[in-house]
Amino acid sequence: MSTGTAWLLLICAGLLEVCWLVAMKYSEGFTRLWPTVLIFVLGTLSFYLISLCVKVIPVGTTYVVWTGIGAVGGAIVGMALFNEPRDVLRLVSIALVIAGIVGLKLTGSSH
Repeated sequence: MSTGTAWLLLICAGLLEVCWLVAMKYSEGFTRLWPTVLIFVLGTLSFYLISLCVKVIPVGTTYVVWTGIGAVGGAIVGMALFNEPRDVLRLVSIALVIAGIVGLKLTGSSH
């Protein structure tokens, strides 16, 4: 697998993390069947994709980028769909996470 493909899969894995997080919100504590099923399907697929990525991208970078996409995506979705706070400190913190992800990408993507 090429480095570019690994990075694309890593982005997809991070976006899947955001999707299963939203499904978790809608599952109402695993009491609703289809959102609960989605959590496990999307979570499994996300984990599978990162397992492929660590063959090419360093494990630390893979994990930080994956969780960073999930954290930023979760915060943005929370603000957009669930009316969560949009204060300046929260937005600056999101920007810092994004800067960290970009910094890791720029510092190298192979072993």
